[in-house]
Amino acid sequence: MANKTLSGKTALVTGSTSGIGLGIARSLAAEGANVLLNGFGDSQEIAQLQVDLAKEFDVKVAYHNADMTKPAEIEAMIAFAGEKFGGVDVLVNNAGIQYVANVEEFPVEKWDAIIAINLTSAFHTSRLVLPRMRANNWGRIINLASTHGLVASAGKSAYVAAKHGLIGLTKANALETATTGVTVNAICPGFVLTPLVQKQVDDRAAKDGISNEQAKKALLADKQPSGDFVTPEELGALAVFLCSDAAKQVRGVSWNMDGGWVAQ
Repeated sequence: MANKTLSGKTALVTGSTSGIGLGIARSLAAEGANVLLNGFGDSQEIAQLQVDLAKEFDVKVAYHNADMTKPAEIEAMIAFAGEKFGGVDVLVNNAGIQYVANVEEFPVEKWDAIIAINLTSAFHTSRLVLPRMRANNWGRIINLASTHGLVASAGKSAYVAAKHGLIGLTKANALETATTGVTVNAICPGFVLTPLVQKQVDDRAAKDGISNEQAKKALLADKQPSGDFVTPEELGALAVFLCSDAAKQVRGVSWNMDGGWVAQ
């Protein structure tokens, strides 16, 4: 494992029991990082996932079920990382939820939950891991924003506001750590075929009376000129690059991987 870029490091990836988060966790584990998973799901499936990742990549894998809307549970998760691994070297703030409605019809509780999970949780995790990263003069914080952190779509006011805020947090924290060995950056994916996006595809297929495949193409045609979904593996490879020495002067960047979405 000596030749792996993250050997001896520990990565915490929030929202990593499936989708983008799991793809990034796998990529970091492949580079030798021990991994702390977080998210919801079937307890037996999560237990098996830990076993499978540890065996496949020869790393240590643990899990914490912190609810990312609750600061006390986030603090408990970071404390657990300290007890289990000695602390967090790579923090990937990936946990996120979505709800679609025009602002005047937007449920207040949905707004509060989206802001809490998609934005405020990243503040809490970052503030809690930064002291150790500063002390070690090495750390990587990667915030999973979105193309919706750069441009907007109707009906997604809370998500757009949270992701724009996450990019602002990224820039501010990058400046605060600019003279250290800690970097803070954001990744802004376009459409990735996660359960969240699959639900949009299913809803569109049902609404328009078309097949799932046709609904996928229609969804991509609206926004993503490449006509292809971004994959969790591609996002994982970008996260690995941002953790590398080659990226030590990449600071405060919002790196869109979006098939040309924001270029339009």
